[in-house]
Parts: sequence; C-alpha cells; structure tokens
Amino acid sequence: MQVSRRAALAGGAALAASAAPRARAQGRTIKIGVLSDFSGIYVDLLGPGGVACVQQAVQDFGPTQRGFDVEVVYADHQNKPDVGSAIARNWYDADGVDMIIGLPNSSVALATASVTRERDKACIGAAVTTMDFTGAQCTPNTINWTYDAYMLAKATGTETVAAGGKRWYFITTDNAFGNSIQAETAVFVQNAGGAVVGNSKYPIGSTDYSSYLLAAQGSGADVLCLALGGADMVNCLKQASEFGLRRRMRITAPVMFLNDIQALGLPLTQGLLHTNSFYWDANERSRAFTKRVLPRMQGVYPGMVHAGCYAGTLH
Repeated sequence: MQVSRRAALAGGAALAASAAPRARAQGRTIKIGVLSDFSGIYVDLLGPGGVACVQQAVQDFGPTQRGFDVEVVYADHQNKPDVGSAIARNWYDADGVDMIIGLPNSSVALATASVTRERDKACIGAAVTTMDFTGAQCTPNTINWTYDAYMLAKATGTETVAAGGKRWYFITTDNAFGNSIQAETAVFVQNAGGAVVGNSKYPIGSTDYSSYLLAAQGSGADVLCLALGGADMVNCLKQASEFGLRRRMRITAPVMFLNDIQALGLPLTQGLLHTNSFYWDANERSRAFTKRVLPRMQGVYPGMVHAGCYAGTLH
C-alpha cells in the first residue's frame, strides 16, 4: 500500500481535529518514543540528534498552549530486530507510548511496524530505506517520511548513467537496507542503459573491506556503488581511497548523510555522487530551523534524518 504525502497530511489534519477537543478536556499527555541506534554505527546518523530534533518540534508546536502535554522518551535498538520489537511492545503496553519515530536499520523498522499495527499505534520512519516498509509490509499505522530506496536509487542511478557511468559494481550490506538499495539502484541503472557487472555483500559492522574493493577493482566497472551506511560507509570510503579506486572509478553512495561527509572530510568526499532530501543551508526556512536546533545538538548541524525526525514529529 502506498500512502501519498498529501493523503497523509489530510488524514493527519482530520485526526488532529477530532483528537484536539478530547485532549484539552482530559489534559492528555502524548508520549513519543525515539527508537534508534545510540551505541553502534548509526549513532551519529540519528541517535541523540534525532531526539534533539523531536524535542525541538514539540517546543515549536507548543502543546501546552493547546491543552495537552508531550513527553519524549528514547531507547537503543542495538540494530537488532528482536530488541527493537521488544522495546516497542513494552513502550506500547506498559509505558503508554503513542508513537514511535526514528528507526535507522530497515530490519528493526519492519519488526517495529508489525508491533505497531498489532497495538494500533503510530510509527514514522525517519531513516527507513527498504521499500517493504511502504510496499509488501505496509500497514495503515506507518508512514515513511524522509527517503526510501526508490527515491535514492532513481536519482543516483539514473543521473550517474546519464553522466557516463555505465558499468556498475556494488558493495552491499547484507541486510534489508543494503539489499533494497542494490536492487532498486540496479533496476534504474539498467533502465538507463547501464549494466551491473558484479557485487560483494558483507555483514553489517565490518571493518576490513579490502577483498571487496579488490574485487571491484578487477571487475572492469567504472562505477563503484556503496549500498551501505553509517560507520560502514566511513570505513569503506577511507579504504577505497587507500586502494586508489577514486582515480579509476566514480564512487556513488545512494544513502549518504551530512555527518558522514563531516567525518570523512573534503579530500575523501570530493566528487562523491549522492542524493539528499534536506540541506541545512538550502533556504531561509532550513537555516532558521538549524539556528533553533543547534543548541540542542551541541553545535552539530542537522542532516536529512534529523530534519525528518523534526518534520514527522511536528506533523
């Protein structure tokens, strides 16, 4: 089931209109849970920054002036679907959480979405890549807010082929996130006249990418596509530079974040091709939002997932 942003907004407006009088009458507290990675490879991607942006959205909305309160809680899913679903179940059943937001790691997101549907709560994915979240495993209780594999794959794959990158090699995280990105990107590459000449899959959290990079180097590809994210992206790009692949191949990263670029620095990221749905310095509204939230984020500039946490919560 596909849900358009316009339909979601219309539904949300109707829900808000029906719920507001009851909230004022009962002095209700709405509880929002930020379910994220606070100790692993996605901690900088969403983690504390995501919590800060959710809190900023609550402040900007001003719920107490509208007759209700909002409480924000958060927990570490450790990139494990069973841990994430257990937290969600406890939040819904024991702690009175009304909505979960965040969910970097598509496997965790799918498990959480299932629990959310069982409990008839709400779930907003601010960092969910897999198309199954709004496709095969879509539920009436979930919305994907910031990006998905289709959006990232179409922009990056189509435009890179159009610019001359015809032969592609993938290094892919062997999970729902990585497999979805590779599958979607490969379709757009082939539709645009390119070809996939090989791929390597690796377990999440690896630190040595040398065998995969050597395979890519020997494949005859002119594009290396990194279907991975978080600290894995940082480590793989550093090693790709050490192997000299930047001189031989174009490097694309369908899922790339501002914190990754800052961690790597300009020498390693210059010329990298990627797609984003938010940039803090894009316009007056993005700059105004960034100015408000920077103190909460201890000076760390928000990326598209942080902005997704803010926008989803504000909605």
